[in-house]
Amino acid sequence: MSFQRSSGILLHPTSLPSQFGIGDLGKSAYEFVDFLEKSGQKLWQILPLGPTGDEHSPYIMNFSAFAGNPLMICLQELAREGLLSEDELIPIEDDNPQRVNFERVISHKTKYLKQAYQRFQESLGTKTNPEFEQFCQEQSSWLDDYVLFMTLLEANDGKPWSKWENGIARREPSAIKAATEKFEDEISYHKFLQFYFFRQWQKLREYANNKGIQIVGDISIYVCHNSADVWANPEIFQLDSQTLEPAYIAGVPPDYFSATGQLWGNPVYDWDKLQQTNFAWWIERFRATLLYVDIVRIDHFRGFEAYWRVPAGEETAINGEWVKSPGMEFFETLGATLGSLPVMAEDLGIITPEVEELRDRFNFPGMRILQFAFGGGSDNAYLPHNYIHNAVVYPGTHDNETTLGWWKSRENAEEKQHVAKYLGYNSPEDIKDINWEFIRLALASVADLAILPLQDILGLDNSGRMNDPSVNAGNWRWRYSSSELLTDELSQRLLEMNQLYSR
Repeated sequence: MSFQRSSGILLHPTSLPSQFGIGDLGKSAYEFVDFLEKSGQKLWQILPLGPTGDEHSPYIMNFSAFAGNPLMICLQELAREGLLSEDELIPIEDDNPQRVNFERVISHKTKYLKQAYQRFQESLGTKTNPEFEQFCQEQSSWLDDYVLFMTLLEANDGKPWSKWENGIARREPSAIKAATEKFEDEISYHKFLQFYFFRQWQKLREYANNKGIQIVGDISIYVCHNSADVWANPEIFQLDSQTLEPAYIAGVPPDYFSATGQLWGNPVYDWDKLQQTNFAWWIERFRATLLYVDIVRIDHFRGFEAYWRVPAGEETAINGEWVKSPGMEFFETLGATLGSLPVMAEDLGIITPEVEELRDRFNFPGMRILQFAFGGGSDNAYLPHNYIHNAVVYPGTHDNETTLGWWKSRENAEEKQHVAKYLGYNSPEDIKDINWEFIRLALASVADLAILPLQDILGLDNSGRMNDPSVNAGNWRWRYSSSELLTDELSQRLLEMNQLYSR
């Protein structure tokens, strides 16, 4: 699939402002879409939408590759539907509106969500809700496993599924049947959450689409071991058959971000088993994702050509090995099943000719990161004069420093002088707004797609960084405090640049 020359903004919904400590799918989300439209943007890139666990990474600690995060449900929207009262909604005590305090948010929002569920049940009486019933039926292939998993996770005080009672852990039919009957109300509650999450999300997506804005979603290649996906499909993962724990875990070898590599902790796939099913689980994952987004960015695309697996128990990712994946066969099967694939490939890291061949065989645009451009000579692939049209350029991604933070942290005088010369300045000291210089570089480049982190548009330093892959704790918490920060001046500046560079 080819893409029109256009640009967009990277912002996860949790980073939106709200009264309840975390971004949601309410008023500020619609105001952000309005800002995109006024600014001439055609894309809104988000991170994975799933429910998160420890440290709240939407990539590594995600309870489902199919479900939505209930913390993003807008309480005011529930009130407008009569499931809550505006009078009883108390804003969270927020001592730092630029950071999500997940522990406080979970406690605060959960009581309202449970209250809304009780009123939903009371409103039904002896009736059924046709829209709710239709959702549950249409999504049953993943929903039934997910809601039972979440119910059992809570019943087991958060212990991972591999530590549950053996019959449940191994999904013996009699144990599953008994649990389903015992926890009928709790299961219904989690179905309710998913119904309202996707109802609100679909409404927001349609609002964006009607304004000519497409949603760029994100598929993380791996899923969390403690997830409904692995519990329900253990045969497609490399697990220890005795302990049900991962036999190997995913990561990458030493790279730009870490001298010891990145050890993610996710189980790796058994691609032989996936091949035997014609990649059924992966095809359903793409099919479900494309119900709710317009374009899919595949995180860690290179893992579809070969993946780095590390024996369980290793403390770093150094002692791993590359193992081939059947990427060509997978994407052929996916395309034959779903048709034209609106896919972007996150092709960062150790990229071999084989990875490039896989990406180019299916015409997927790869990524260019401006922060990576100035550490070498004029042949650096991340410098704009080396771009091809079929690419997507970012000043930086959610894994990078903000552009201003990156500039302030540069200690290499030669690199900073390279930036200055490339931008047409005599010295680094002459550069006043490095974030806008990089925005201009991205928009002016020949890459068909340009995506700008909102933090760079707002001119934030690393206090606005979303994720630092070199540390595990404290990530995924940044948010902006008010829609008033999205000024007409910023909109006009972006719009003029888009018009100037034909985006």
